[in-house]
Amino acid sequence: MPKKKQPDEAKPRVDNPNVMGLQAAVLEQPITETLETNFMPYAMSVIMSRAIPEIDGFKPSHRKLLYTMYKMGLLTGARTKSANIVGQTMRLNPHGDGAIYETMVRLSKGYGALLHPLVDSKGNFGKVYSRDMAYAASRYTEAKLAPICQELFRDLDQNAVDFVDNYDNTMKEPALLPTTFPNILVSANQGIAVGMASQLCGFNLAEVCDTTAAYLKNPGCDLSATLLAPDFPTGGEIIYDRSALDEVYRTGRGSVKIRGKYRYVKSENVVEIYEIPYTTTTEAIIDKVAELIKAGKLREVNDMRDETDLSGLKLAIDLKRGVDPDKLMAKLYRATTLQDSISCNFNVLVAGMPRVMGVRELLEEWCAWRTESVRRRVAFTLGKKRDKLHLLKGLKRILLDIDKAIRIIRETEEEAEVIPNLMIGFGIDQIQAEYVAEIRLRNINKEYILKRVQEEQALRDEIDDLEDLAGNAGRIKQVIISELEAVKTKYAQPRRTTIVYEHEITGYDEAEETPDYPVTVFLSQEGYFKKITPQSLRMADIQKFKEEDSLRQSCEATNRAEVMFFTNKQQVYKCRLSDFDDSKASVLGDYLPSKLGMDPEEGVVSMILPGDYTGALLFFFENGKAARVELSAYATTSNRRKLTGAYNGKSPLAALLHLREDREVALVSSEPRALVFNTALLAPKSTRTTQGVQVMTLKAKHHLAEASVLEDSAITNPARYRCRAIPGAGALVKDEDGGQLRLL
Repeated sequence: MPKKKQPDEAKPRVDNPNVMGLQAAVLEQPITETLETNFMPYAMSVIMSRAIPEIDGFKPSHRKLLYTMYKMGLLTGARTKSANIVGQTMRLNPHGDGAIYETMVRLSKGYGALLHPLVDSKGNFGKVYSRDMAYAASRYTEAKLAPICQELFRDLDQNAVDFVDNYDNTMKEPALLPTTFPNILVSANQGIAVGMASQLCGFNLAEVCDTTAAYLKNPGCDLSATLLAPDFPTGGEIIYDRSALDEVYRTGRGSVKIRGKYRYVKSENVVEIYEIPYTTTTEAIIDKVAELIKAGKLREVNDMRDETDLSGLKLAIDLKRGVDPDKLMAKLYRATTLQDSISCNFNVLVAGMPRVMGVRELLEEWCAWRTESVRRRVAFTLGKKRDKLHLLKGLKRILLDIDKAIRIIRETEEEAEVIPNLMIGFGIDQIQAEYVAEIRLRNINKEYILKRVQEEQALRDEIDDLEDLAGNAGRIKQVIISELEAVKTKYAQPRRTTIVYEHEITGYDEAEETPDYPVTVFLSQEGYFKKITPQSLRMADIQKFKEEDSLRQSCEATNRAEVMFFTNKQQVYKCRLSDFDDSKASVLGDYLPSKLGMDPEEGVVSMILPGDYTGALLFFFENGKAARVELSAYATTSNRRKLTGAYNGKSPLAALLHLREDREVALVSSEPRALVFNTALLAPKSTRTTQGVQVMTLKAKHHLAEASVLEDSAITNPARYRCRAIPGAGALVKDEDGGQLRLL
């Protein structure tokens, strides 16, 4: 009997040929090829055609919308429905009406996201400072171009910029808009591409024009002398930091601090916030204040409400009696987004390449680009003048013998022969002959002839002047400067964001507001925490715990002291004792995993009161290793509540000690063996997650069970277990040195 053929186990059986083809396609395409053919074109499209602005200050979506509105005659005409504009823009921008309308909303005067809005809007366009105030649908609103857009399109019809095909090659659109001022620095812009982002803050138009003019005159000028600081449409106060601004101006990266403005109405005991940072919304501020009130951290406030109306933004805060409004606002600045940092990342496309540039580099690129635009405009005008002069030269030759010209035209039998006969009769070219032939009979008079002759000479003077301008870089700079001065005179507005200096700011020290008094803290094995005053302890000192729970640590401190809770997930939670309510011995206390928002199955293993962060932490692991980390490694300048990577997690933590000076430490293993050594033998490590060094050598199946300061241990004869070098095996624990240790 023949042996039955076994199926090939190495190849799974697939009956569906489509599945087989799919599997083959997936298996045969390397990931590098997928990235190169699929992902890279997408990434380049996002960078080049969507997210990153170019030197004129616009993304493609902005440019397509504004150019469409310009072609619709909305620069000088009346407003039209936004839906009409959106529909027309789709001829250039095929990404959907929703995206186009959102672009229009952001550029509009009603929304208020720009210092100089480019769209003159009518209707509800929402507000940049409100999260919930939605804009109306495009069929309900109207718009046209704002007057300042004249500076965007002034040279558009004079060959100042290149034109490219739209997405379906049916019409042309400008590659850039020939702005007569550095719009890249005036209009705020942000975008997120693939692997990079861009965030440009706006500056005051007058300051930008002055700075650009100063740069054209002297490229090494001090930018901060004229460009004081960023300016934001929502107003507020910018906290002036010269070093931070210099960093932004030099590198294009950095951040600036901005905060809201308020006024105190004494008769009503109300604080009114009327300007907020550009980065936040009224709803976010109200939500945060409500959260603080609920948590008991803002007891000075009775109520807060949004009273924004047609007159502008206003958040009203009702104060309790006797509250200092300045101190309250200093507290709110610290705890809410009423004071925020605005990041700067001046990433701009220049010649198709993304570059992060400082303000001086941006001005250099803009001035070079604008210089080329002016040259192209001059060349275009010069060409038109030369063409006209060429026509006038032909006319002049005709006018010297007008009777001959009339006779030639009259004696020509066929209309098609008029132009050739004029060319032959006067020695002119076809263009000149056609121009002469089109002159009306009524213009063949002495006055007309004299005017044309005089016009020729004026035209020659204009051409000579334009030729000199085209070849004179100094004159072109002067043209740009005069245009900047004209823009400043016509459109400049006062700064909206006030500049304040740090010495003018009222500080807030949370510790000063917190009452300080002595307390005793208790931590149980299961993670219950209590803070008890001495008066309460004197009344009852027997602590209550859950069944099978017991005391882990206790110590004396003050209410303002900082406390750190180390967990079994190698994390540490930092807070102040004032964050916990005073408790009593008869209650269980706060359950720390819930109170501190710990991760699932995360529990407290030790409590440390760092004080001034002097001394060191000694981590003892069950594998017999120990790590010494300076306590200063856990100090943070910000109010961070949680630090990850608090210690190494390769072996379970057996004990954690906080020592301010070197001491003798007793280690006990599960065998049980004991080892006594001085902590001076442990060198401090620079990283918190260090594995440490071997301190106690352990036999198989045994582990380090306990570590404590020698004075706190049960050992009565330390000489038996003391070692002068580590690692050491230690000695078996004798009964007189604490027989209870054998129970470990």
